Amino acid sequence: MSEKIKTKTSTLALAALGVVYGDIGTSPLYTMKEVFNGAHHAVPITPEHILGVLSVIFWSLVIVVALKYVVFVMRADNRGEGGIMALMALVLRGIADKPYANGVMLLGLFGAALFYGDSVITPAISVLSAVEGLEIVTPAFKPYILPISLAVIVGLFVVQKHGTSRIGSLFGPIMVLWFITLGALGILSISQNLSVLSALNPSHAFHYFLIDPVLGFFSLGAAVLALTGGEALYADMGHFGRKPVQLAWFGLVLPALVLNYYGQGALLLKNPEAIVNPFYHLAPDWMLLPMVGLATLATIIASQAVISGTYSITRQAMQLGYSPRMEIQHTSHAEIGQIYLPVINWCLMIAVALLIIGFGSSSNLAAAYGIAVTGTMVITTLLSFIVVRKIWKWSLPFSLIVVGGFLAVDLLYFAANALKIHEGGWFPLLFGIAIFVLMTTWKKGRELLHVRISAEAISVDPFVKSLEHLDMVTIPGTAIFLTQDANVIPHALLHSLKHYKCLHERVIILTVETLDVPYVEHDQHIAIQTIDQRFYRMKVKYGFMDQPDLPKALELCHLQGMELDLMSTTFFLGRETLIPRIGSAMTSWRGKLFVTMFRNAGSAAAYFKLPPNRVVELGAQVVL
Repeated sequence: MSEKIKTKTSTLALAALGVVYGDIGTSPLYTMKEVFNGAHHAVPITPEHILGVLSVIFWSLVIVVALKYVVFVMRADNRGEGGIMALMALVLRGIADKPYANGVMLLGLFGAALFYGDSVITPAISVLSAVEGLEIVTPAFKPYILPISLAVIVGLFVVQKHGTSRIGSLFGPIMVLWFITLGALGILSISQNLSVLSALNPSHAFHYFLIDPVLGFFSLGAAVLALTGGEALYADMGHFGRKPVQLAWFGLVLPALVLNYYGQGALLLKNPEAIVNPFYHLAPDWMLLPMVGLATLATIIASQAVISGTYSITRQAMQLGYSPRMEIQHTSHAEIGQIYLPVINWCLMIAVALLIIGFGSSSNLAAAYGIAVTGTMVITTLLSFIVVRKIWKWSLPFSLIVVGGFLAVDLLYFAANALKIHEGGWFPLLFGIAIFVLMTTWKKGRELLHVRISAEAISVDPFVKSLEHLDMVTIPGTAIFLTQDANVIPHALLHSLKHYKCLHERVIILTVETLDVPYVEHDQHIAIQTIDQRFYRMKVKYGFMDQPDLPKALELCHLQGMELDLMSTTFFLGRETLIPRIGSAMTSWRGKLFVTMFRNAGSAAAYFKLPPNRVVELGAQVVL
């Protein structure tokens, strides 16, 4: 049995390489170049600076990625799922009755919004930096770098609708080849200058900051490029499990990254002119074109991981009530996690293409990179403090020592990147703020809409009793009315009764609840309560990673003693028309924004997979 477990863990670790580590795995393409040859605050190429920067990068990988994310934060899983939305749900479960719960929710939402900013920059800078290797082969390729990069990006987004199941099996082996190549090139260079290994000693990092504290601080804005993708380790944990992700990191990724960075350092000690593109100068001339091809494949895989992560976090936001419903297409019959959201896909493609055209090179984009990444890192650390105190029950001194240490490093990197806002960092920050405004507006608007509808609602029990004295026409079959509140009569039921002057022989008032757990057990989806011989309350529960499918869930009714024939069942939905008004609880511009989002939200019938020929929608006007 243990051999089977080891084999399964190794297989999952290989798969994790193709999804989890693409972003951080392609960082060697541009990190050292930006530290020593960036457009802003370039570090002089001297032996003590090279060794100092290498020491900073190594110990940052150890502290931020290995210790914080791989060892510490990955323990804070929400029943196996990771990522900032899952972490936020976990934290809110532990502090639901606390007055600061709303502030924590907003903090988590802002961290999720910053992830969108990161997801726009990652494909742009990764693909650009890979294709720029063609310029090393021959300067004649320089005019074609932007067109080729745009073609790769457009092609990447166009094929999303077909899913990654067919080529996904190649991602792992390609990334294994990529990391082995990184390590091998690093070893070849290090072997020519073994003194570079002295940078493993943290004293070089301390000395680096002592000789020029200001320059050292500014250089963190470029050194953070080595850490991008750390959040993906946590976010994608649910796909593979904690142990395979950890095995891949310590077994291959970390050694390969360190060897390559130190190989680039050894090259710069020997030939400072190689700073034009130290990554590609590690390779012999005959290997340049194959390296450009392999690097482009690796960056496509890195971009794919970020795009898939964006789909996943958007679905979580929809389930938790922070985003309007959107069309979700499943691209694999075997893997539930492989989804495609057309609206998100095309918005991302346009944003990435505009970034490539607007910034023009990976060096210019590097100035924009970092603020979103470090912002999410800080928020994750702050949320983890609540986890260790409220859920793990750590003592306050121990929590402050552990989490405070991680937070100090995160804040240092965040402060250094905040200085780059005017150089391009404004873009992911502005993008993240826009997403944050959309999510909070949707959440606030839905709450206000619920209040307005509830204010005019009739309680279920008195309404049902009043019908006992009426000679109501009964028609065969079951009517299911979807509503947010099972204690009041849905508007659709009142309108149906008003227009049709009849009731079905069985009426079910159905609510859908999304819990703060990833998945709900098969037999726990349905709960049924009898009101009288005709009326029933039904609650269908989903986790925030579950895909809602009401017809499938209703097949479980027999477990609750109810036989339900879907062919004789009609689903009634309310479709509200919103009218903004002056003096509403929402400001005028947010009210108009919510109304626009509401009008363009996806259909509830499609979202819950209701059969179109069994759905009746009844409208109502609601003044906000």
